[in-house]
Amino acid sequence: MTHTEPTTTLFAKRFRGFFPVVIDVETAGFNKDTDALLEIAASTLKMDDNGLLSIDQTIHFHVAPFEGANIEKAAIEFNGIDPFSPLRGAVDEDEAIKEICKLVRKKQKDAGCSRAVVVAHNAAFDHGFLNAAIERCHIKRTPFHPFVSFDTTSLAGLALGQTVLAKACLAAGIEFDNKQAHSALYDTERTAELFCYIVNRWQALGGWPLATVDDGTENEAESSTE
Repeated sequence: MTHTEPTTTLFAKRFRGFFPVVIDVETAGFNKDTDALLEIAASTLKMDDNGLLSIDQTIHFHVAPFEGANIEKAAIEFNGIDPFSPLRGAVDEDEAIKEICKLVRKKQKDAGCSRAVVVAHNAAFDHGFLNAAIERCHIKRTPFHPFVSFDTTSLAGLALGQTVLAKACLAAGIEFDNKQAHSALYDTERTAELFCYIVNRWQALGGWPLATVDDGTENEAESSTE
């Protein structure tokens, strides 16, 4: 009896088995350990038969500040969020994070990928707040890689010459409404569109799949050192 190896999906081949998930958070400050997480959104992606990415599904939560959380006045004045407004329909941090992890696990499995990776604009910030929330919620089996992330700030700087999200989107031909900015839902979906644009554009320019070209460069470099 012969056993056939499982087929590796096109998606799994693209990022060495990683499954990119676009994340954006709105917070009550800059300290991931002490300041409240107020909003979080996540967009999963899908890949067509030609290897092109697009947004698959977005999940979004208004989040109630965790017990003892610090709330910086300047932060909420900037993002315009009233953390204690009953109209927000906020859920506990535990519920929001577990629902996001549940969705990501399913989509990651469907894509044949081994681990989810955070994609964000200034990724260290969003990834840090996500990791802190996961730790507070005592989630042991998180789908997210603990430290690897894809930063669209760097990618946009390389591909478009812009690092500000709004300007990068406009350079890519993606509509951006500054009045809706600083909403986790809006910023996540614009970041997801930007990431897909850059990845797809790289492919259109011939950058993926990577082609192995034997042009003698390596041998020439070796001979020059002899």
